[in-house]
Amino acid sequence: MTYNFDKIIDRTGSGDLKHNVLKERYGRDDLLPLWVADMDFETPEFITQALRQRLEHSLFGYTVVPEDLWTTTIKWIADHHQWQVQREWLTYIPGIVKGIGMAINVFVKEDEKVIIQPPVYHPFRLTPQGNGRKVVYNPLREKADGSYEMDFEQLAAVADEKCKLLILSNPHNPAGICWDAATLRKLARFCYERGIIVISDEIHSDMALFGNRHIPFATVSDEAAQISITFGAPSKTFNIAGIVSSYAVVPNPTLRRRFYTWLEANELNDPPLFAPIATIAAYRHGEEWRQQMLSYIESNIEFLEEYCRKYLPAIKPIRPQASFLVWLDCRGLGLNHEQLVDLFVNKAHLALNDGEMFYEKSCPEGHGFMRLNVGTPRALLQQALKQLSITLRPIGYDQ
Repeated sequence: MTYNFDKIIDRTGSGDLKHNVLKERYGRDDLLPLWVADMDFETPEFITQALRQRLEHSLFGYTVVPEDLWTTTIKWIADHHQWQVQREWLTYIPGIVKGIGMAINVFVKEDEKVIIQPPVYHPFRLTPQGNGRKVVYNPLREKADGSYEMDFEQLAAVADEKCKLLILSNPHNPAGICWDAATLRKLARFCYERGIIVISDEIHSDMALFGNRHIPFATVSDEAAQISITFGAPSKTFNIAGIVSSYAVVPNPTLRRRFYTWLEANELNDPPLFAPIATIAAYRHGEEWRQQMLSYIESNIEFLEEYCRKYLPAIKPIRPQASFLVWLDCRGLGLNHEQLVDLFVNKAHLALNDGEMFYEKSCPEGHGFMRLNVGTPRALLQQALKQLSITLRPIGYDQ
């Protein structure tokens, strides 16, 4: 079957976050939204059909968790990532950010610390801070090609005995890095020797691009397996973020007992009715759709790169190795943070995530960057780039 990713979906009346909070977050609602990390593609029919079939039985009382949820998830992980996950390692969690908050409350005391590696998905910072824990920053180091690498020297300098947890973005958001095995192994050794637990957010794991490969953190060494809590979900890949269908994988029995007992005591490990149905349908029937979607994303990225070369040379997209999020280096425009945001929002009428969001607020390293969601029909991406080009043309930045 050939899927149509050029189809434009009118989301009016659906209550979607992408459109409905523009006024609140950007100060105006006449913007083309390419910010929040869900795609503008229609959720595949095999998922919709599975939900529709269950809706035909019009009684939505308490239900058991189908064992197929776990056998299907285990097979998907083994087939795609060569990781042989055991059934007892798995549990449902009500969202990855929520899972991070839960793990912080279980494993990190109020006077202890959480390490993050900016630029990185902003809830990695906001969640520990909101739970009263101190955040320690281990910024990634920019490479000559605009991508990033981990700075282990700085990590050794800032990681004291109060650091109990490190949150890893794997693949990385916003830079789209598929971390290599050597880097993950080195991080595992560092954290294992210091008793630091690693939460590996692997929600983009099924979206490796351009021949790149995702490596689960827990698989690189026994040390990694012993300190890891891995979070995953089908939500990004199959565009079902509104159906909360996340899971945790914890190989270490001591960590698992401590974390899962807390989840069970608070009834946080019990999925709502439709989450298993959507997950099973995605993992059983979704491979062809996934492959076509990734091919479309790759072509969108190539279109973006070529457009910027021709018409927006001051903006340099950093090609992601995974996901539909592209980190734009806009420093060639020579604008400060406020001017850059004003350019995109008030002049080009585009809603993107600004770079400062992925650092500590007012951190200068985040200035000059924007994160663009290319998980959208080509016509909308082209429209967005045209709006930006028209805005920049009078001031010479399209030359």
